[in-house]
Amino acid sequence: MRAQEVMELLRATGALLEGHFLLSSGLHSGRYVQCARLLQYPWHAEAVGRALAAFVRDLRPGAVVGPALGGILVAHEVARALGVRSLFAEREGERLALRRGFALAPGERVVVAEDVVTTGGSTLETAEVVAAQGGEVVAAVALVDRRGPAAHPLPFPLFALVRLEIETFPPEACPLCRAGLPLEKPGSRPR
Repeated sequence: MRAQEVMELLRATGALLEGHFLLSSGLHSGRYVQCARLLQYPWHAEAVGRALAAFVRDLRPGAVVGPALGGILVAHEVARALGVRSLFAEREGERLALRRGFALAPGERVVVAEDVVTTGGSTLETAEVVAAQGGEVVAAVALVDRRGPAAHPLPFPLFALVRLEIETFPPEACPLCRAGLPLEKPGSRPR
């Protein structure tokens, strides 16, 4: 699946939003990628899962782990394409954790799966959960990589179907605030 095809899917499903958005980082943006709008269609979710699995198949992962909420469907579809288990990490207080009886074997090779990587924070936090369980993160995959200059460096490769550069602003310098556009808080993390 080429980047152009992914962009067409994002547009066709209404996953590329325009407006004034408060990001989980606290920054503001005029664009937001809501992959849930693409993933609501099982045939599209399956197609992007297969495309992402192709990046990591040769790494021979035994499991795919996604952070809740956005990574759950991506992890499931990538795992299905690879023929391995799909797990998800979810919030337990302030931190992510494997719950619901999920466990990894010592040394198990794991791919972290995300919908959108913005700062890399959730990807790293999920990798920490995997390491705490004795697993080894061999790569991460995402539908969209929109990391900017403030992103956390990742100690493993990240493969994405598309890379987007989306401008962000600190609230005090936001032209969208100055223009009086209403601020929306999309995504799954609370304000």
